[in-house]
Amino acid sequence: MDAKTLPDGLPNISAEAGASEFTPDLEPTGPLGLTWKSRNYSLSPLNARRWANFKSNGRGYWSLWIFLVLFFATLFAEFIANDKPIFIHVDGKSYFPVLFTYPDTDFGDDLGTAADYRDPYTQKYLTEHNAIELWPPIHFSYKTINDRPPMSFPSKPTWMLTKADCDFAAKNGYAQCGSLEMNWLGTDDQGRDVLARLIYGFRISVLFGLVLTIVSSIIGIAAGAVQGYFGGWTDLLFQRFIEIWTSVPELYLLLILSSVLVPGFFVLLGILLLFSWVRLVGLVRAEFLRGRNFEYIQAARALGVSNKVIMFRHLLPNAMVATLTFLPFIMSSSVMTLTSLDFLGFGLPPGSPSLGELLSQAKANVQAPWLGFTGFFTVALMLSLLIFIGEAVRDAFDPRKTFT
Repeated sequence: MDAKTLPDGLPNISAEAGASEFTPDLEPTGPLGLTWKSRNYSLSPLNARRWANFKSNGRGYWSLWIFLVLFFATLFAEFIANDKPIFIHVDGKSYFPVLFTYPDTDFGDDLGTAADYRDPYTQKYLTEHNAIELWPPIHFSYKTINDRPPMSFPSKPTWMLTKADCDFAAKNGYAQCGSLEMNWLGTDDQGRDVLARLIYGFRISVLFGLVLTIVSSIIGIAAGAVQGYFGGWTDLLFQRFIEIWTSVPELYLLLILSSVLVPGFFVLLGILLLFSWVRLVGLVRAEFLRGRNFEYIQAARALGVSNKVIMFRHLLPNAMVATLTFLPFIMSSSVMTLTSLDFLGFGLPPGSPSLGELLSQAKANVQAPWLGFTGFFTVALMLSLLIFIGEAVRDAFDPRKTFT
């Protein structure tokens, strides 16, 4: 028998194509006779060049790291800015108030309501019982009101208080400067800590923009793929519908729906999703119209490959190259839309931490410049980082740089 053939004349694939391509993941070794064989995964040469192009854009590369660090930090906002301790150990028991709600009866009170850890009575009880407390760096949540300010709201950042401000506080019954809790960026016109609201607002803005970008992109890519691949009447009807839909005045409809419906994160997300999905339809449609006539697509059709496999396995990867370059810019636009609606008062529910609401307060309190500077520089930093990342992604997928 030939060494390269099996019984019945079947070819030995491993001998012809190379045994390394068909080696199993399990090897007959170890105490049980089998051991999992590890494989080393690495980027393809094309993606390695794209990553190198992305890193060569230093501004975009470092913007990505800065943005990821800021976003990752805000995901744990409750451990950074909160009016509840992270950990308490008293009377032989351990408590985690930042994660769980405990009644005030556990800390010497008899009301039976949720414990207020900033209450002087609770703090006195913990001190008398030699409690161990671990507090977040900022002792305020986004909705905590500073009940001991050095002046009327909005109050200055604590580090900006002058001797004249301290004398004014002493004469008019405000808190003494030596006993103040630190408000690094001051308070807003309702006495809430600006830095705490900034941290929570940054997280909400990024999460909102990220979810809106992902969901709208999925819908837009699917719609553009169907249009471009099938063409004909499908493409014609879709295009006429999109033209009619995009002619609707988006801003007015958003304001009307936001004023009628109960505001909320997901309600606002659904309203904005009605219009944001059309952003990528034209781009994906053009890529599918161009790619559906390629020879390998025609060959796949001739071999009986299903339309679903052709669309999402063979055509979609080519369309995604152009699509990915737009995603950072779409996300920055989504964040800016939420900020604008909050600024106008049609965004998130009242009291929610929001960058737009902070800017609105800055407009209404021109005598408190720290509100305007904080909101402006935060929004400018966020949008600048996203734009720089988008430019780096565009350079990474640029064929002139990838294939040269």
